[in-house]
Amino acid sequence: MPLSLFSSQRPNQIEMSELEVLRDKALMRSWSRSRRCNGQTIALVPTMGFLHEGHLSLIRTAKSLADLIIVSIYVNPGQFSPSEDLSAYPSDFSGDLRKLSAAGVNAVFCPGELYHSASVNEFGDHQEAINGEREVASCLEDGGSGHETWIRVERLEKGMCGTSRPVFFRGVATVVAKLFNIVEPDVAVFGKKDYQQWRVICRMVRDLDFAVKVIGSNIIRDADGLAMSSRNVHLSPTQREKALSINRSLSKAKLAAEKGQKNCQDLKDLVKQTISEAGGKIDYVEIVEQQGLRPVEEISCPVVVCVAAWFGNVRLIDNLEID
Repeated sequence: MPLSLFSSQRPNQIEMSELEVLRDKALMRSWSRSRRCNGQTIALVPTMGFLHEGHLSLIRTAKSLADLIIVSIYVNPGQFSPSEDLSAYPSDFSGDLRKLSAAGVNAVFCPGELYHSASVNEFGDHQEAINGEREVASCLEDGGSGHETWIRVERLEKGMCGTSRPVFFRGVATVVAKLFNIVEPDVAVFGKKDYQQWRVICRMVRDLDFAVKVIGSNIIRDADGLAMSSRNVHLSPTQREKALSINRSLSKAKLAAEKGQKNCQDLKDLVKQTISEAGGKIDYVEIVEQQGLRPVEEISCPVVVCVAAWFGNVRLIDNLEID
């Protein structure tokens, strides 16, 4: 589908065939409200860009649930710590627009910045901790933002990814809340590859009474079994081959459980051994309840096996539900 740009008269809005690219928060909110006033329902698919087939599967799910589809593209500094390389996150904006246009998306929301920027605010240094010392928690604060309001899902954000990435889930919950307030969708679709993130968002929506239905969409894998991720582009061919051990390990654990192995420590050891023998460095392997993410010792309810492992400098996550 050819793309045509008409941006000279409207600097905050670009029309690409039937795809509208919106950069301004107020314009995005106005766009959504006008459509909803006409009785149309809206589904939001939040992304950080560099779209792949996994993202496109979320869009297909969204199209079955609402009249109009909005995809947001925003690399959120609030979920990266200063030790993580925010600038290394891959980007292909023009390629993303082509994919979204071909997928029949109605609008793309790609704000330049979603946070208030100021080196100081009316109360003085915004990074001053209670003890009077400067405290830096995320790339956002490290960059001098005036933003100081965060959403915490206090129990579900702990453990697993929350252990090695302590600012991650407060950043995710906050930016998703901002997107919900700006876009005002009826439905939002998230990938279940980020299982803990999906559950954190579900709990935030429940606890704060957002009028948004949150849908979790199943993991999409490449033909070799590797879960699709924007970070896969950083894997060397050798590292990618080794990373296939993650899916193998999860499949082994599920098969063992189906054959009667209910002891979670034994299942976790099986996963760890498979990945370690392939050359991966384990971040965590956990078996938790699907709903509440509580660790279990024996499988007696629906659980999910969650894994994070390093291959070179690339950290990959994956999971597999056992019902």
